[in-house]
Amino acid sequence: MNTRTLGSVPVSAVGLGCMGMTSFYGAADRQESIATIHAALEAGVTLLDTGDFYAMGENELLIRDALTGSAKRDKALVSVKFGALRGPDEGWLGFDSRPAAVKTFAAYSLKRLGVDHIDIYRPARLDPNVPIEDTIGAIGDLVKAGYVRHIGLSEVGSETIRRAAAVHPIADLQIEYSLISRGLEGPLLETLRSLNIGVTAYGVLSRGLISGHWTKESGTNDYRGHLPRFEGENLTQNLKLVDALRVVAEAKGVTVAQIAIGWVMAQGQDIVPLIGARTRNRLTESLAAVDLQLSADDLARIEAAMPAHAAVGGRYPDYHMSTLDSERG
Repeated sequence: MNTRTLGSVPVSAVGLGCMGMTSFYGAADRQESIATIHAALEAGVTLLDTGDFYAMGENELLIRDALTGSAKRDKALVSVKFGALRGPDEGWLGFDSRPAAVKTFAAYSLKRLGVDHIDIYRPARLDPNVPIEDTIGAIGDLVKAGYVRHIGLSEVGSETIRRAAAVHPIADLQIEYSLISRGLEGPLLETLRSLNIGVTAYGVLSRGLISGHWTKESGTNDYRGHLPRFEGENLTQNLKLVDALRVVAEAKGVTVAQIAIGWVMAQGQDIVPLIGARTRNRLTESLAAVDLQLSADDLARIEAAMPAHAAVGGRYPDYHMSTLDSERG
């Protein structure tokens, strides 16, 4: 496995996004999920990404079970998002990044994960009621105490990034980035690179939409049923883009998922895609993208098949888009 660097943190060239192993994308097989995490670690993947609100903490418990045994823990860098508030019905209630809340969330995550430190800790979204300096300062206290190793950010814009970096070194920004989600490009990426902050890219297959495995018959009886890109005519138009990308992939002798992941990797050595594989088969397919070499001609053909901003529909519903500081530049 090749390596890349998030700020000053060396990680595998791709990470494993664990969210779908317990929630959002329908029923999952716990034993297969654990086996997939083990297979990823054995393949050299070091970065495991989770959130304390994924399945109300169950995702962290899954990772704890997968990392049981010091040898496995030593292979993994665990990245945790915190601050999203949910009610008993699992509905969304906003975000809390007050210093006391930061430390409380961390305490519970450490307990659920069964670890003595979190490798990268990040607020899931910007809390509009709390200065980012206060939030980062609280995580900095956890770094000094040894409970956290590095600080990350998620879905925030350039001004917030600069303010956060003035308080403590920032390893990376986690943000959705794919062939059909290109908001990272431009001033935001320039800000990150000027501050030596890496990118952890989630949604590189747009929740399966551009994986090459999704069809109009796949159904949206899970979280995707609430996402505009999977709705009605939007889905029809977006799958036409996937069909065009499939032609490019087949000419290259790879799958649609592999060329989509490979494209993200080709955008810079400071960008680390998160693979959202829930099974070993999907993991194997995705990991093959690590060795994929894309020429300038290949990249031009990919861009022609799936141009920037060609997708129809937003990546989240309007309410959730309004919570993204990253959308404000």
